[in-house]
Amino acid sequence: MKRRLAWWAARSSLADRLARGSVSVWERRADALTAWVRAGRRDDLDGWKAALGPLFRLLLLGVLAYAVWAVVRAIPWLMWLLAGWWIRAAWRASRDAPAEAVEHSSGQAAHALQVTVLRQLLLDLMGTGSGVHLRTVLAHLQQHGQWEGRKVADLRAHLTRLDIPVHRGVKVGRTPTWGVRRRDLEAPSPAEPQEASTEPSTAA
Repeated sequence: MKRRLAWWAARSSLADRLARGSVSVWERRADALTAWVRAGRRDDLDGWKAALGPLFRLLLLGVLAYAVWAVVRAIPWLMWLLAGWWIRAAWRASRDAPAEAVEHSSGQAAHALQVTVLRQLLLDLMGTGSGVHLRTVLAHLQQHGQWEGRKVADLRAHLTRLDIPVHRGVKVGRTPTWGVRRRDLEAPSPAEPQEASTEPSTAA
């Protein structure tokens, strides 16, 4: 009886490890492919032209997936090779899962800190105004030895990655162009957890 229980426990542990590893492998591949598709977007273009790169890459992935399916259907024993590769990758990924969890947590903390610091910088540059142009932010950064050789499009892409809203028609003075609005920064940041409050809201 004890042997049977030990055998079932070992089997359950093995299945659990393979399941956790499979999830890790899937998330890695999905994140990598998503990042690759997004990287096809051109920040120097607007509208449908900027989306041509990601659409082309999605089409390429679809063609590749169809090709793999056709080959496996024509040569069924290749499925065993794919299954063996997946099991090996899942087994190895299950050993790295705790380290990946720590790295993910640290990455989230660093992201939140970067967003907070950048939002404060933007508010400081606005002063009492309702917004700030990206070219003003870029000039400030370059005056302090940062972002040398970079362009407004690079800063716009960076802010977008940090979930800071950027608008095309922000008017400072009489000139509308790419910039950030105060009302977007004063709203709760997506990177920061929102706390419930018992105080009545005074927002207009």
